[in-house]
Amino acid sequence: MIDLPRVLVLGANGRLGRMLARHWSPDLAPVWQFRAAPAHAPRLGEVAIFDPLGPLPELGHIDLVIGLAGVVPGRGDLALNTDLALAAVRCAAGSEARHVMLSSSAAVYGASAAPLREDAPTRPVSAYGEAKAAMEDHALALAAREGVAATALRIGNIAGADALLGPAGTERTLDQFADGTGPVRSYIGPQGFCDALCGLAARAVGGAVRPSHLNLALPGGVAMEDLCAAAGFAVTWRPAPPSALPRVVMDVARLAALMPLPQADAGRIVADWQADKALQ
Repeated sequence: MIDLPRVLVLGANGRLGRMLARHWSPDLAPVWQFRAAPAHAPRLGEVAIFDPLGPLPELGHIDLVIGLAGVVPGRGDLALNTDLALAAVRCAAGSEARHVMLSSSAAVYGASAAPLREDAPTRPVSAYGEAKAAMEDHALALAAREGVAATALRIGNIAGADALLGPAGTERTLDQFADGTGPVRSYIGPQGFCDALCGLAARAVGGAVRPSHLNLALPGGVAMEDLCAAAGFAVTWRPAPPSALPRVVMDVARLAALMPLPQADAGRIVADWQADKALQ
């Protein structure tokens, strides 16, 4: 019997953690971290109940830590994103994990007409983007001191975990810019996100993923208007406020060099989201 790599997932009860559990790869052995016993345990793997900001329990050998725990706007103190990322690094160091992956965001970049590369300067324009940029700096510095390989995953919009497709209802309001267009963003569907993350985890255990920063999305930008049309949502337009960003599209060449990625397509992304909804 082959021992599968053990992957500790911090934040298993969050939106991304629950999504990941629905699509987990059978080639990895997950250890799902919850703060309290879950009402429904994930279909695969072990459950570990502890506070990541508290003492680290005895977990045995862990090959990789994925830090999904975080705070989103309107749900608490954004500075906790740094504390939770530091805790993920300490979990990796304490369990002799080879690698830790931290959930960051495309919000660290700000806006640009050209696709945003990982080596581009970070210019966040929101408090959330600033918090994630600070998280990256502090957590990667700690990982370097602890001798743990670390990657900040700058994740694009995930269909169903975002403000556009996540809420209930069939009407959406979109910003319209002076040229008559709406917002364009980097996107990926739930299955696509989980496949990419599990694929990265498997490669990291083998030592193949070493960048300190990695964009995670499908190639190409997607107009939010097209996603609404594919989902059957009615769109109401409003003049874009000065703070609105017309285009946030990441360059994912670094990710595409590690795994095949289909071009972003609104219809396929919405179909992925709908398939994931059916599993909930």
